[in-house]
Amino acid sequence: MKMDLNAIIETVQTGDQDAALTALQAYNKEKCQCFTFDSDEREERQEEKSEERLGELVMAFLERDLQPSCQLACLETIRILSRDKSCLGPFSSREAIQTLSRHAGIEHSEASVTPELPDVDVIVEALKCLCNIVFNSPAGQEVGAQLRLIVGLTERIKLCNDRHWTHEVRFFDLRLTFLFTALRVDVRGQLAHELRGVSLLADALDSTLGLRWLDTFEVARADGADAALPLPRQETERAMEILKILFNITFDANRRDVDEEEAALYRHLGAILRHCLMSKADGDDRTEEFHSHTVNLLGNLPLMCLDVLLMPKVQQASIEYMGVNMDAVNMLLDFMERRLDRGHKPKETLTPSLNLLTESARVHRETRKFLRTRVLPPLRDVKNRPEVGNALRNKLVRLMTHIDTDVKHCAAEFLFVLCKESVSRFVKYTGYGNAAGLLAARGLMGGGRGHGRYSEDEDTDTEEYREAKPNINPVTGRVEEKLPNPMEGMTEEQKEFEAMKLVNMFDKLSRDQVIQPMRVGTDGKLESMEEDMSRIGQQRSSSNSDSDVD
Repeated sequence: MKMDLNAIIETVQTGDQDAALTALQAYNKEKCQCFTFDSDEREERQEEKSEERLGELVMAFLERDLQPSCQLACLETIRILSRDKSCLGPFSSREAIQTLSRHAGIEHSEASVTPELPDVDVIVEALKCLCNIVFNSPAGQEVGAQLRLIVGLTERIKLCNDRHWTHEVRFFDLRLTFLFTALRVDVRGQLAHELRGVSLLADALDSTLGLRWLDTFEVARADGADAALPLPRQETERAMEILKILFNITFDANRRDVDEEEAALYRHLGAILRHCLMSKADGDDRTEEFHSHTVNLLGNLPLMCLDVLLMPKVQQASIEYMGVNMDAVNMLLDFMERRLDRGHKPKETLTPSLNLLTESARVHRETRKFLRTRVLPPLRDVKNRPEVGNALRNKLVRLMTHIDTDVKHCAAEFLFVLCKESVSRFVKYTGYGNAAGLLAARGLMGGGRGHGRYSEDEDTDTEEYREAKPNINPVTGRVEEKLPNPMEGMTEEQKEFEAMKLVNMFDKLSRDQVIQPMRVGTDGKLESMEEDMSRIGQQRSSSNSDSDVD
């Protein structure tokens, strides 16, 4: 039976704590169990007004000196109401946010006296309310930023090892911090610079994962557990929130110069991220999500700091290449290929790992050479187009003609870097037709190299490729049967007639703006042939006029 909302409002208005507690607990239980049905629009508007009134009363009630059970019931009601964007008014004011932050134990105060903290369950419920309000209300975000709640949050994040705080408190502290940094640029900057957020959160990640340092940039689990064992579920959840916050506050780190102190800090963080990349969570889906957040954050690190991925000593079970530990790079490549095979939202899921691998290959010779052995092994298959097949090269070449510009550019750039930005080598592995987009954008249609600095080692061709090379069509990148010459047996006049017919067809398509004829300019970039086509058209008209006079 549906409860009368007006009766609950009247009960709360009486001010009797016990009666209000009973009414609110009944309301909360019903709202958590009820289903949404279609109803009259007028009834919905009336209910919204009643719920907003209930919210005002509960906020006022919460400011009184209440028993923890009554505080908890009020906060549960606020959490339920704050999920509805139409009921946020009573909870987005300065007074409301101050009240909730006080119950959450994160109220920022200039006074040195630490206020007595409320019950842990009350803290958790208040944090959930603040998460809803910050997520749904721009006004609530503004007030939270003005009240500097991020300061109170960081003070408690520093105490992540304090056993007094439960997993729920730690988790919702991090969730609220993530929401503030995701939705408020000013709070993001405040945490990153004023509160030294990178160092703070790197330490929190270290503590959450329970790490011990084997060397300057090498870590392992402090409990001595095998790396193959999954991380505990609660620690994984908190670690992912930390990774998301770090991503928000380091979004520009790889686009600016960093000093030695910052570089050391980012390498320290990179070593922890390498451990995250090599660890497993509870279940394949959770592991995939954990690794996804790790890869996203690794992509924010300055390029010079990515060398920490190669620093661990080579162990017996390690993947070694040129004397370097390639476990992390191999894991990144496997992660990228899984995302590639899945094919779901490639721009969001695939491009971060592709970009990370590209930049790692650009700055580290060993990484590039290792990736090339996996992605572009010596070419033997010359009978099929480069985009045909199930090898990793074939899958990436197919992406080079993807409908999404960012996706096709990332795939092409990755292969281009593995080819040391050599146009001839790039065309060899992808075919000129697939390569044309990147070459045109780079102004390399005429051949040559990109601007990267690479060693001058020679490309080793297989015997199969050397034998087939004279018969390979550079556009399709495969051996094709020679087609008969369509002009064989024609007189010169017939050839000239067919050539002019082709010119006229191009001219008509150009005038109708179906196509725009282009050519490769002296700078290697495509340029319009409009003037040339106009000149040919004028010559043709002049020729026709002369023949008419004759």
